[in-house]
Parts: sequence; structure tokens; C-alpha cells
Amino acid sequence: MTRRRGLLLSGAVTLVLFGVLTALDLRMRDAGGPGIVGFEFAWDQRGASEILAGWGEDGRDAARLSLWLDFIYLVAYAALGTLAVGGVRELARRRGLPRIASAGAAVIAFPAAGASFDAFEDVALLIALEGEGGDTAPMLAAICASLKFTLLSAAIVYIVVGLIAARRARARAA
Repeated sequence: MTRRRGLLLSGAVTLVLFGVLTALDLRMRDAGGPGIVGFEFAWDQRGASEILAGWGEDGRDAARLSLWLDFIYLVAYAALGTLAVGGVRELARRRGLPRIASAGAAVIAFPAAGASFDAFEDVALLIALEGEGGDTAPMLAAICASLKFTLLSAAIVYIVVGLIAARRARARAA
């Protein structure tokens, strides 16, 4: 499979799952609580319990389905991010941007690392969703969510900056 096809396939799967997860998030909000990100940052048993009580059964069911689907979503977005970073890294090499290409050697691992933290976060949230894990499960989820968002944000910044720099280099060469 080519990088282009991989980007298209992983991008399509990511987009479809994002739509489904967004619909589930709306169910959680309609049930009377925050969306899944609010649950990710409950930080302790008290915060998690308040969210679970606000959601009621329908919100908890939506959260449970969202967390299980997130295991597929994280594979899709990790593939998309890794392929995109790799593409920008290669483009930077071709356009004579050695610092951006060099940074890509480290950044290419960020989407997969972020997805790994997301998987740990999902497990911790599934435990908290069942009212188990005390303060540990929500705290672990929040720490993993923080690391996930940091790594994924850094990868997105790299992609955007790399594409802008490559476009400028191309314009200068023309």
C-alpha cells in the first residue's frame, strides 16, 4: 500500500469514527453530564462519581461504547498521524529543509505514543466507569490524557509547520 492510500484509508476511518464518537459524546451531554473529555479529566473518584451520577444509565452506556470504539479510533488516528509526519519529513528532505526533516525523526513516534497513552487512559476509564479503581483509575486516565493530547498536538504542529515551510521553500525555488 502506498503512503497516499494509507493516508486516505486511515483518514476516512478516523473521520467516520470521529463522527460516531461525537454522536456518543452528545448522548453523554444530553444525559446531563460532560462529554468524554470531561470524564478523562475527572482526576479522582469523587469527580468521576459526580460525572457518572450526572450521566445516568444512558450516559454511562454511551461512554462505555465510546471507550470501546476508541480502541479502533486510536489505531486509525495513530496510522494517519504517523503517515502524515513521515510524509512531511520526506517532503522536508526533498525541499532542502534539514532541521524540519531531522525533527521528524523524533516526531514520527508521537502519534503512536499518544495512541498508547490513549489505550491506557481507556482502560482506566472503563475501570472508573464501573465504579472501581478508587482515585487511581481517574488519576491515571487524566495523566494519560494529558500526555496523549500533548504528543498529538506536537505532531499536528510539526505537520502544519512542515507543510508551510515546504510551501515557502517551493515558492522561493520557483
